[in-house]
Amino acid sequence: MTVAEGLKPAMRERVSAHREDLLALSRRIHGHPETAFTEHRAAAWCAEVLRDHGFSVTAPAHGLETAFVATAGSGPVTVAIACEYDALPGLGHACGHNLIAAAGVGAALALAPHADELGLTVRVLGTPAEERGAGKALLLEAGAFEGVDAAMMVHPCPFEVAEFRSFALGTLSVEYRGRSAHPSLNAHEGRNAADALTVAQVALGLLRQQLPPHWKVHGVTTSAGTAPNLIPDRATAEYEIRASAAEDLRELRERVEACFRAGALATGCEVTLTRPEPDYLDFRTDPALIALWQANARALGRPEPQQRDAFACTDMGNVSHVVPSIHPVLDITDGACGPHEPEFVAAAVSPAAERAIVDGAVGMAWTAADFAASRAAR
Repeated sequence: MTVAEGLKPAMRERVSAHREDLLALSRRIHGHPETAFTEHRAAAWCAEVLRDHGFSVTAPAHGLETAFVATAGSGPVTVAIACEYDALPGLGHACGHNLIAAAGVGAALALAPHADELGLTVRVLGTPAEERGAGKALLLEAGAFEGVDAAMMVHPCPFEVAEFRSFALGTLSVEYRGRSAHPSLNAHEGRNAADALTVAQVALGLLRQQLPPHWKVHGVTTSAGTAPNLIPDRATAEYEIRASAAEDLRELRERVEACFRAGALATGCEVTLTRPEPDYLDFRTDPALIALWQANARALGRPEPQQRDAFACTDMGNVSHVVPSIHPVLDITDGACGPHEPEFVAAAVSPAAERAIVDGAVGMAWTAADFAASRAAR
């Protein structure tokens, strides 16, 4: 029996001992939803629990006001546990990030007393702005994952998946500038920014006919004039593009941006295209790490995982391109509703969600321990 196997009952017991505290943390975050880069309370609450249990905490961290780093142990193998806690604008915790934060804190509490015996350094990262802003990409660039040997988190869903797959995601802000004029008195002097956006949208609609099945383009118009008797001199839109892999995303962005430039060319307007946040890269599951997770999930009695094509995007994908990573999803609704739906807000504090917090915490702790043991056996 490895050291990790011998310590698993104690780690499970430690999560059980802190169960009510973890569920209270989840409910507290759930009841006070904070959107990207404003998660001051959620970050502070997570950091407080970890600090109270002996973790060394740095907050804020890596240039982000709502990020933190908490560490315990001094072993040669470093495992990072990501805690997300941002909410969706207008929906609250309809993606269950309260659950993610609580499970991550729970896994860290389970590992901390045994970290040195396991040869582990436990690094908990409070990672803001997953829904919008690509917080983990910013943390990665700032060095938050330097020296990390493995990274992990769990996510609630309407089904159980071990080998998570995600799209690569890019965002695009569009602004057209034209020239105002009266539509009957001097229309010929105008340059219609709303028309420029319309031309671009027609071009995008035609482009979609030739895109591969997993390439997606979707967006909204955010402004296109203020009155019908005034030719609009400004129009704006926000778009997202998705592809199966980061390499495909680059090609898709070039083709989409060409459509927006066509709108400017056709109408005599000027266009400005900006990226409001870093690209979200496709998630790449580490095979060895996920095999350890699957064995532990089975031992916990989790449902048999399904095989699913990419169905979402996450900035954890950026981490997975640099550090061996896993992002299993845990079923909390049995298909009744999914993330980003209003019904998922209630599901995120349901009994199934509470079980997922405990199972996620124990499963990640066991997987981190097994990973350290596998490194020691080399």
